[in-house]
Order: sequence, then C-alpha cells, then structure tokens
Amino acid sequence: MPKTHAPATRSPVVAVVGRPNVGKSTLVNRIVGRREAIVEERPGVTRDRKLLDAEWAGRDFTIVDTGGWLASDDALDRQVSAQAERAIKDAAAILFVVDATVGITEEDARVADLLRRAGRPTLLVANKVDAETRDADVWVFASMGLGDPQAVSALHGRGTGDMLDALIAQLPEPVEEPEGIPDEVRIPSVAIIGRPNVGKSTLFNRLIGDERSVVHDLPGTTRDTIDTLVSTDDGQIRFVDTAGMRRRAREASGAEFYSLVRALQAIDGADAALLVIDATEGVTRQDQRLAERIDAAGSPVVIMLNKWELLDAEARAATVDEVEDRLAFLAYAPVLKVSALTGLGVHKLLPALRIADDAYHRRVPTAELNRVLAEAQAAHRSPAGRVLYATQGAAEPPTFTLFTTKSLPAPYLRYLERRLREHFGFGPTPIKFRVRRRSE
Repeated sequence: MPKTHAPATRSPVVAVVGRPNVGKSTLVNRIVGRREAIVEERPGVTRDRKLLDAEWAGRDFTIVDTGGWLASDDALDRQVSAQAERAIKDAAAILFVVDATVGITEEDARVADLLRRAGRPTLLVANKVDAETRDADVWVFASMGLGDPQAVSALHGRGTGDMLDALIAQLPEPVEEPEGIPDEVRIPSVAIIGRPNVGKSTLFNRLIGDERSVVHDLPGTTRDTIDTLVSTDDGQIRFVDTAGMRRRAREASGAEFYSLVRALQAIDGADAALLVIDATEGVTRQDQRLAERIDAAGSPVVIMLNKWELLDAEARAATVDEVEDRLAFLAYAPVLKVSALTGLGVHKLLPALRIADDAYHRRVPTAELNRVLAEAQAAHRSPAGRVLYATQGAAEPPTFTLFTTKSLPAPYLRYLERRLREHFGFGPTPIKFRVRRRSE
C-alpha cells in the first residue's frame, strides 16, 4: 500500500481558515474565479480540505478551503477543526477570515491564538464589508495581533484585488520545478463512489496514507469531492473521494445538490470507479442506481464490499448472491471483500486497477477480432442474423462496430461480449457494441 502522496503542483499553498460561516468558501470561489467550493448560508457545509489552483498577478499558488474551526467537544467538530489545523501546518501563508458584521467571537480569538503560535505569514481578512460605510468596523480586529485587517466583500468582490496583492507579497519566491513526470504521462483518476456512511472516506484515507477526509459515523460527512495524488510502484494515481449520494439530483437541494453534481462529474471524468457497498446492508436500490450511472459513464469499475469482517459465513454468501443478482449488468467487474477500517483485502485494489486500466486502453488486431467472432458464431449460431465483419472503432472503453445481416438479440450480444472478454482478457472494463445492419 502506498505511504506517500504528492500535490499536483509545487506552487505555494495558501490555507483559508476561520470559524464557520464567515464566508471562506465564497472567498475561495472569488479567488479561483469559479464556483468550486460549495456555499450555503449555514455552518458546517465545508468539512474537508479542498485544494484548488489559483493565480494572481502572474503568480501561481494553491488555495486550500477548510472547514470552520470550532471550540467544541463534538467528535465531528473536533475532526473538522483538526483538518483546518493541518492545513495551517502545511501552508506557506494563511488567509484568516473573520466576519466584520459580527466582530470578534471566542472562536475568532482562539484561531488567532493558534495562528500566532504557528508562525506562518498571515493575512487578516475582514469579510462582508459590502460598502464604504462599514470600513471602520474592521479595525476592531487589529487588536488580535495579526496586523492590519484587509476589508473585503467576497460576495461582491470589493477589496479582493488589494487583498490578493498583499497575499502575493507574503508568498515565498517561486521554486523551480524539479524534474518529474513528463507532461505526456497520463495520471489515471479513480473516483470513490457510494451511498453515505458506507466507508468511502475511511477507504480514501487508507489508500492515500493520510487523514485527508473527515471520517465520522454521521451520514453525509463529506460534502465535496476531495482528490489526492498517490505515488505507487506503477506511478501516480489520483484518488477522488466523493460525497455520498442518497438521492437523485432532481430530488436534492442546496449544498446536497451541488455535492451530488460534483460526485456525478467525478464519475464522468474518472478513468475508473470504486463502487463501495456496505456489506452489512447488502445491495440497496441506491447502490443499483449508482452502479447504473457508473456503467453508463463507460469507465472500469471495481466493486468493494466494505465492512466484510462484520459478516458471518451465511451473511457473506447471501451478500455475494445479491451482488450477482442485482448488479448482473456489472458482471465483468471484480468484487473485492474488504475492510477499510482494518485494511483487510485493500492490497488487492491496485492490481485490479492496473488490469482495468490496461484493458480500458487496449486495442486488438482486426484479423484476430474477426477470427474470434467467427469461432463464436460457429460454436453458437444466432437465432436471427449474423456478424459479417467487425472493427474496433475506439478504446476507452473498447468499442466494437459489428456489421450484421440483421439486428442481433441482446442475449446473443452478451454471449459475443463474453467470448471477446475471455479471449482478449479485457477484465474489469466495459465493452461497447455498435451494430450496423448490412445486406449480404
């Protein structure tokens, strides 16, 4: 299992910290120039660290959106606060965001104390200063001992240019990139998909060797997509942790809607998907919907039955039967029995992904393709029509055009797919057929 991970860039890291609901995510969206961080007018929407590329005045840097820091005995609040503290430790500079309409709160004072002890270059950002008439309100924050406050309105953009000029002045000089991965080397992306509370973030943290996502037994803890590059013996892999999807996009609202949209985008943009299922609950209707969405995206998939260690022999057999019955359309996908908590079976994931990635990009010789199809038809004739000729029109996933005398029944197409899969070793990747009728 890989132990190290690396950022996608050597740009200096800027952490955006502060208590909940002061406008950190709105400020991040303003800085990067697009709606990347989920924003909603209630605390606790951002919980994990999210890294985004940004640029100002010709200087590149990586901005880190963090969850709100809270002085609380709640287990989830403590984990979110710990994530913010780790971002401070890793950052080259800090944007400490406070709410000018509220003044200094107890949490503000505690975060300020934490930042003074951290010794990182810090810019004090007084947000929600939407008009000049409120400029005087920011000076109360000067007593926090972190320099003069920068008055901004993240929502309207007021003052953010001056703030970014001050930030750039605090960043270290650019470091020349060391020799690394050539631009032409593709870094595969793997999306971790599943319902809430099935153990996706626990699996994500185990894979990257770091407590990157907040893990808690409250459903819906992850609210955004979180990605990390992991160095393995086969090169780098980008693992993407997604929000748990418990309903369809049209049924969701607010932050949950945007979480769902990001998760669906992660599926569409991934080279492979890990479908995480809670083995103690079996295959639910929502698991089936997610599997259908992954199958429609055309990416390789590995099914992971998590919490396997909690099942007895009888329950394990029943769960395997459920997978075979309810996810029959993903029959090509390997099924791994794992425990994200203890690490049981997780070592089998990277080899499965390696096989899937190879098969996903594979092309086969046309002559051999037609020979295999001819042998398949000789062994088992179609009840209607036959394949005259076939070509592989595309890879990613392997896609074959079949020129036939008539339309072929779906069961016969599945038979041909199985023969191609067995002969060419396509493994856990989808195969697509395009049927073109042609007269003999």
